[in-house]
Amino acid sequence: MKSVAAVASIVLSLAVAAPVHAQIPSPPAAQEATELDEVVVLARRSGAPMWTVTRGDSTLILVGSIRAIPRDVTWHPDALEQAAAKADLILLPQEGRASLSDIFRVIWRARTIGRMPQGQTTADYLSPEYQARLEALMAGERSQNWRAQSLLFTSIDLMQDKAGFRAGREGQDAVDVVRRAGQRARTDMRPVGTVRGDEMVESLISAPQTAHVPCAERAIAAAEAGPESSRDRAMDWRAFRVPDVVNSPIEQALNVCWPWGDPELAPRLHQQWAAAVETAMISPGTTMGVAPVRLLAEEGGVLDSLVSRGFEVVGPEWK
Repeated sequence: MKSVAAVASIVLSLAVAAPVHAQIPSPPAAQEATELDEVVVLARRSGAPMWTVTRGDSTLILVGSIRAIPRDVTWHPDALEQAAAKADLILLPQEGRASLSDIFRVIWRARTIGRMPQGQTTADYLSPEYQARLEALMAGERSQNWRAQSLLFTSIDLMQDKAGFRAGREGQDAVDVVRRAGQRARTDMRPVGTVRGDEMVESLISAPQTAHVPCAERAIAAAEAGPESSRDRAMDWRAFRVPDVVNSPIEQALNVCWPWGDPELAPRLHQQWAAAVETAMISPGTTMGVAPVRLLAEEGGVLDSLVSRGFEVVGPEWK
């Protein structure tokens, strides 16, 4: 079942950590100031939305990323690569401590994760309005197995098959670009935090169907918008139209679907980024962080938090 593969790939992707390299000794103060100005200018010219915050001798560059950029949507990562190569520290998305046994457990428990409780269907959980909208989307399906499929797996199928969100078959994104540039420059890189694989798998297995209702509702809306919504989202992202990206049907769905919608995992993921930002603002040098754009720009998100604390955030409008 492709949905099982999709969920397993999420767990597995979080298990791949970026290599951590030794910190390069700091240059003299005058040279450091020049290089700091250069890295900020380079980052602002990048083809990804970026914000800078400076406090004394600490500069934080936040790059907003999206997943599954369609291959036919080109953007210009050169400046971002150069900026990443000149940063003192690069913060990458969370690393999952997932083992092969965790992946096998997902596959072994596929029926528990992927199917409704015995005798139940989507109509037992969705409102009549959303059930009718789902029926319309599935009208051309040969099989009716989707009726007894879990809401999470149905949501994944809707996103992939009808909304154009094909993670794993896309062009390079900001995380890819920054990671490769950091590796080449031997820049110190680290994930902002970790999540244990067994916790991720347990959250999948134990979550009731009701927990996936918001995900299904947003996925239905994304599917109704059609595959062009994925391309529109990527075009808005490269043009720095951040509010349009955050409010796009796909980002709205990703924000409430597992793992970002999980009531136990999500607060931890948000807190890890908040703690990393706090540390960066008291650490000398330039820190670059690559985070989901919705995490940065959502109402009450990282950027709003920085502004509320009196920092000047320089970059594209996010509200």
